[in-house]
Amino acid sequence: MFTSWKIYQLLFARLIFILSVAGISIFLFQKELVFTAVFSLLIIFLLLVEIYFYIKNAFLLYDRTITSILQNDFTSDFSKHKSYQNYSNLFKLYETLKNKENEQVSKDIVYRSILNNIETGIIILQKDGNDWNIFLMNDYFSKHFDVPKVSKWKYLKNHLPSLCKIMEEQNFQEIKTSLEIRVNQQDTQTFVMQTSRSEIYNRDYFIVLLDSIQNVIEKKEKEAWINLMKVISHELLNSITPIRSLSQNLQDLVQQETISAEDLDDMKSSVATMLRRSDHLQQFVESYRKLAMLPSPKKEIIELSKLIENSFQIMIPLFKNEQIEVVNTITFDRRLNIDPQQMEQVLINLLTNCIYSLKQTLNKQIIISAEVKEKRIFIMITDTGKGIEKEIENKIFLPFFTTRKEGAGIGLTLSKSIVEAHGGYLAYRNDDKKTTFVICLVDN
Repeated sequence: MFTSWKIYQLLFARLIFILSVAGISIFLFQKELVFTAVFSLLIIFLLLVEIYFYIKNAFLLYDRTITSILQNDFTSDFSKHKSYQNYSNLFKLYETLKNKENEQVSKDIVYRSILNNIETGIIILQKDGNDWNIFLMNDYFSKHFDVPKVSKWKYLKNHLPSLCKIMEEQNFQEIKTSLEIRVNQQDTQTFVMQTSRSEIYNRDYFIVLLDSIQNVIEKKEKEAWINLMKVISHELLNSITPIRSLSQNLQDLVQQETISAEDLDDMKSSVATMLRRSDHLQQFVESYRKLAMLPSPKKEIIELSKLIENSFQIMIPLFKNEQIEVVNTITFDRRLNIDPQQMEQVLINLLTNCIYSLKQTLNKQIIISAEVKEKRIFIMITDTGKGIEKEIENKIFLPFFTTRKEGAGIGLTLSKSIVEAHGGYLAYRNDDKKTTFVICLVDN
């Protein structure tokens, strides 16, 4: 029983007092002081009634506090019951749990607000026995698929049968796939669906994320355009700003009545600088045109070994000059249907990057390897250089981005475009301070 020593002290004191008054009443009766004795008995009766109601209220207050805690009902205010000092620890427990509950409610509101503002369809299912219930459905999911925020799985199946069928067929296991969903009798739309399943405090949850392919593409395109415009504007301003400044200076000089030899030298220097910056700007625009007008591959059948050999032949003098060891670990041959000149350009660009990466290292080595897997051939070029810094990992394929003073910043971008035009992809990875570029092509 949740009572403290103070209650026992209080009750004991009152019982002693009642027994004392009872003893006095008996003594008064013996002395035939009837009215005084009756008055004493009345006092005893009132004390007993007061004790009864005190104990009753104390236990009612205790029960109400415990019930509120068990039912997560923190609407009551027990601060007004300060007279029950014996329950101070219980009230502290109640206030602590109340504060935690308020904090959790605040977090839930914030999390739901975040989820409702994400432009991705999110639905979270909670397992109840053998059935699933809708634990959460964000606003985007509800509005985009025109589904009311139902709480039962069967109602969701009525609105989106194709989506629910896939989840049931996979037995609510983690999957990542694409599917087509018809919304409001309109044309079908393609979505990327990614699911995950987790168990928290013996509760089974199934999380479903749905992203429109069109939205994904638009986001990527927007990011690419923003990054590209940053680079282009930076490059243009680097040339236009000094040209404008020099033009202003020339304008001031030619407005003079006489031009001194010193002014003439300034004019010559300014014109030379403007010409140099104009040439750089022309090269920049030419590089952009080269990227934007990449010709279609003129494919022909060529052996993998021949492609590697042709690329090496061009680079051998540079390897010798930089004292770089090149190790070719490819032990098989394959016939590739590619544009040899374009693919050689890709290999030359990647090998040139390797040479630059190895400039500040003692162990200068480039390793060429390849493997065939799932009807695709992977050509790997690895160097033992300093690797790609994390700060620039997301920028290396960006047009005109370069860390080299003499670089134009289009080598990797052009290489990526060429490989993609062949139906493959160009990627990279950093492992143990080694950088590996991977060319993936369809195996013929």
